Amino acid sequence: MQRTAIALLSAFSLATAAHAVEYTQVQPDKSQITFAYQQMGVAMQGAFKKFSGQLRFDPAAPAAAKSTIEVELASVDTGSSEGDTEVATKTWFDTKAFPRARFESGSVKALGGNKYEVAGKLTIKGKTVDVVVPATFAAQGKTGVFEGRLTIRRGDFSIGDGAWKAFDIVANDVVIQFRLTAAAQ
Repeated sequence: MQRTAIALLSAFSLATAAHAVEYTQVQPDKSQITFAYQQMGVAMQGAFKKFSGQLRFDPAAPAAAKSTIEVELASVDTGSSEGDTEVATKTWFDTKAFPRARFESGSVKALGGNKYEVAGKLTIKGKTVDVVVPATFAAQGKTGVFEGRLTIRRGDFSIGDGAWKAFDIVANDVVIQFRLTAAAQ
């Protein structure tokens, strides 16, 4: 009887391991990173056209997940070429000195119902801030889709220096939204 139980447990663990799916390849062409903020009380939006990511996510073992996302700040799309040029300057992103923003996860906590809390470090303009990102995950065939939303304060990263340091014209809060599609291994 004991041998039978051990054999069944062994077979179950091998079957589970054989069916484990790990998502590792971020597909930027099927993904997006956008942002929203208020300027003079008017809702504004933009996106980043170029970013890359590395991740390791197994829905059966979320606590072991790791991710790194790098965004090319000069790829910003504010909806106007004048705006794109302005936010690349030293006052805003200073893309010559700081070409990329980076998020690196530290831990992932499963909340149930395909919801997760991803704690990590966000670095923009050489300043690193601890953040917690609420995210969801949905398997879609051979790919997985991660979606989330995070509000940051631009002042924490010195985005908008000089006359733009005050938050009366451009609000301090910036909402970053992402939809990352990753291929399964």
